[in-house]
Amino acid sequence: MALAIKAEGIFKTFRSGWRGKRQKEALKGIDLQIDEREIFGILGPNGAGKTTLLSILCTLLLPDRGNVHILGMDGLHDGHQIRKRVNVVSGNANFLWSLTVRENLHYYGMLYGLIGKEREEKVETLIDLFNLKEHRNIPFDELSTGMKQRLSLAKSLINDPEVLFLDEPTVGLDPDISIRIREEILSIHKERGMTVLLTTHNMREAEYLCGRIAFLKEGKILTTGTAEALKRMVRIGDLVKVEFKGRISEDELLRADGVINYGISGGLCEIIVDDGERRLGNLIALLSQGGIQIKKVSLGQTDLEDVFIEFAKGTNEDENR
Repeated sequence: MALAIKAEGIFKTFRSGWRGKRQKEALKGIDLQIDEREIFGILGPNGAGKTTLLSILCTLLLPDRGNVHILGMDGLHDGHQIRKRVNVVSGNANFLWSLTVRENLHYYGMLYGLIGKEREEKVETLIDLFNLKEHRNIPFDELSTGMKQRLSLAKSLINDPEVLFLDEPTVGLDPDISIRIREEILSIHKERGMTVLLTTHNMREAEYLCGRIAFLKEGKILTTGTAEALKRMVRIGDLVKVEFKGRISEDELLRADGVINYGISGGLCEIIVDDGERRLGNLIALLSQGGIQIKKVSLGQTDLEDVFIEFAKGTNEDENR
């Protein structure tokens, strides 16, 4: 598989104050490789450096040091050519406020060199694709937040990009709108096969959308992998919830094969095991032999929120040594 994005040793420091004496290191040696047609997530808290990294990768910002290659082109010298083949969506959609949906799409079509009938057909196609027909003649500043984000996604396809950069595309949106936007992102990716780089601080969003995920904290990538691989790496496994009546022997529970951790509150016992499907039968048998009455059992998975907390905790412990 060819690489769509390659970054090596990316550093970026912002300077402010008298003669730039105040410095903030935003990125501290970022290495990244993203395959063509992949949905890749950069996951991290606010202030981690996500937007700075994305701005460098889409050639809107130059790094202090390091190399960037996008679609085989040099990001430091071929920015103009790269920008013809990529596009960007921000979570804070910002368009010409007095122009309508249709007019804004035409405006961006002109910026990308589309003319005449070609531009008209492209704009109409995007209005249809994102169900913007009823809003085509409404000025941008009168649109709802969700419609503004739909317009932002429509604009991002005006040049048929090969790489799409999404900077926190659902930030500030209501849950139901966020779900629709994520579904639209997946639909676009499936239909067009483009490479997508997504930044987010939403753990579930990254898990839902991305094939691989990189954890970014304080300008450094802590680790990269699939959601499942990251969970296994920090031994955060499957979650068994047992509703019961009686008293559980905690000593026996700790000695059970595959049990990583547990918690008991009232009549609910939550047990984290390395492999839920493999351990569930023996675990139920063990609890039953202890004399408790099992009322309900459910099996699920821990989520990326737990993984991120574990990685952040581990990084802080290493820095304090």
